[in-house]
Amino acid sequence: MLAAVVPAQNEEKRITRVLRHLRTVGVDIILPVVNGCSDNTLWEIEALDWPEIKILHFSQSLGIDVPRSIGAKVARDMGAGCVLFVDGDMVGELIAPLLSLEEAIRKEVDLALTDCYPTSDYHSPLTQQVLFFRRRLNSLCGLEELGVASPSHGPVAVSRHFLYQVPLQALAIPPLALAKAHLSQLTIRVAASIPHKNLQSAVKNDRHAHLVADTIIGDCLEALCHYMGIPPSRSFQGREYLGYHPQRRWDILADFFQR
Repeated sequence: MLAAVVPAQNEEKRITRVLRHLRTVGVDIILPVVNGCSDNTLWEIEALDWPEIKILHFSQSLGIDVPRSIGAKVARDMGAGCVLFVDGDMVGELIAPLLSLEEAIRKEVDLALTDCYPTSDYHSPLTQQVLFFRRRLNSLCGLEELGVASPSHGPVAVSRHFLYQVPLQALAIPPLALAKAHLSQLTIRVAASIPHKNLQSAVKNDRHAHLVADTIIGDCLEALCHYMGIPPSRSFQGREYLGYHPQRRWDILADFFQR
């Protein structure tokens, strides 16, 4: 069974296109994790009235990436053999990459990633900084072949084996999930490619871009600490990279996993 987890916060007028792409791919179960919305995202999804949609609704914001963990648990409990993760604002033409990710899982890959920077063109200084830490994590973990690909960016797929071998709470810090998967000797591959601009994610302000960058950098640092077996840290050369990390609702996640 093929499932898809779609984190969605204030994605009205975008979410329907994402869900239509998933339906075209042939997803059996679509799990929108609607959280902290103040717009019509929930109504827009409900109006589709598709039998494969199972909405997971939280009135409060779960924080960045926490919806992945929640959706993954539900998908696992429903018997999914492959789970796709697609953000609710990615309205680009993702059908081909999604099919490639699913095919990789069918060929016994456990964590299939998308390369969103297949060329080195037009990288801003902020992007270059983030990619430095993504490459550093992959390289120091012995995964040089991943380049700068990261489960933090672009569509991702995981196998049922992954769902049982990696604590699903780790998906709330995607690079940490990658490190744990590698330590568990799971198969990790880059299975799809789409330039970042073609994801057509929602354009937000410069402050948001810097907060996301700090989140991903801090996540990579924390993941590397886990891989090296040392206490977790989000600091590098005297600077702590928090970003949106403090807004992750670990309390809600813990309660959900105790149900």
